[in-house]
Amino acid sequence: MEEQLTNLAASPLLLIGLSAALAIVLALVVSGLVMRNSQRGDPALQAQIAQMAEQQAALRGALEQMAAGTQSGHGELKRTLDERLDKMGKRLSEGLEKSGEKTGVHLKTLAERLALIDRAQKNIETLSHEVTGLQALLSNKQARGAFGEIQMQDLVKTFLPPSAYRFQETLSNHTRVDCLIRLPAPNDDIAVDSKFPLENWRVMNDAPDPDAKKAAGKLFTAAVNKHVRDIAEKYLPAENISRPAIMFLPSEAIYMDLHTHFPDIIEKSFRAGVAIVAPTTFMATLHTMRAVMKDAQMREQAHVIQREVEVLLDDISRLDERVKKLDTHFEQSKRDIGQILISTNKIKSRSEKIGDLQMEDDAESAELPNITKTESAR
Repeated sequence: MEEQLTNLAASPLLLIGLSAALAIVLALVVSGLVMRNSQRGDPALQAQIAQMAEQQAALRGALEQMAAGTQSGHGELKRTLDERLDKMGKRLSEGLEKSGEKTGVHLKTLAERLALIDRAQKNIETLSHEVTGLQALLSNKQARGAFGEIQMQDLVKTFLPPSAYRFQETLSNHTRVDCLIRLPAPNDDIAVDSKFPLENWRVMNDAPDPDAKKAAGKLFTAAVNKHVRDIAEKYLPAENISRPAIMFLPSEAIYMDLHTHFPDIIEKSFRAGVAIVAPTTFMATLHTMRAVMKDAQMREQAHVIQREVEVLLDDISRLDERVKKLDTHFEQSKRDIGQILISTNKIKSRSEKIGDLQMEDDAESAELPNITKTESAR
């Protein structure tokens, strides 16, 4: 664009150059004719030459005017071009500045989002490591059993007072139970054992086809039934052990599968005197046990409460008598205040009468001088 404008500005200069060259050629022609005329001495030719000289002078003046006008137009054109170039440069500069600001904002936003993505990636990596560690923990049978037992202990500690349970308690038949919950008399104690049949459940859920799933389901059923049978045989024959005993499953998913797809296992476990619970149902069971303990404690403390109520009734009776006495005092005070008001009203009435008598005396004393003056005039 700038190159085209420069070429356009240079075109008048080219025109001026061509005009000057034409004037020079005409001058040379006229000079040649003058020289030839001077040699021949022809008057007509001299007149013609003089005319051509005048035309040449006129042409020179016209060319000079044209050159001046062209030079002025070139200056104006140059100023116009400079102004337009300045405006265009300013617009380009403003546009580049705005684009730079927008680019900076976008880059800042992009950096913030990348930082969020980076933090999320770190969280995902941490979670992945934790999941890997949990998988390694659950793959070990002993570690898996300890995991379920710790979860059961945490729930018991949360809902029951320390005096209401014992961990790893030895029963009367010399068997050791994971947790023994002591209920108040006449209720017997409740045995709680943690079981985690994870391997068979995983095999059942990872089965590639219905036949394999059915076969794995039979193995899972056999494993759970064995756990139920072991709990019933180990803990229920002991003394002071209530039915049902509790089998704690630390997995809600396994518990839901049992109730959804294996209702026969749940039914057999109840008949055997074993209740299968998951963390949520175990929390509800513990809450009920705590309510039973509080109710028994209230019954044990009933005589204390009754005695305190009797003392409270005595205090209320004394308070009632004192209120009645206070009311009597208030009535007497009310009567005394009434008598005082009567006395004050009488005093006020007598004061008003005395004031009226004094005003009458003043009026009579004012009339006596008038009467004396009248008699003197007579």
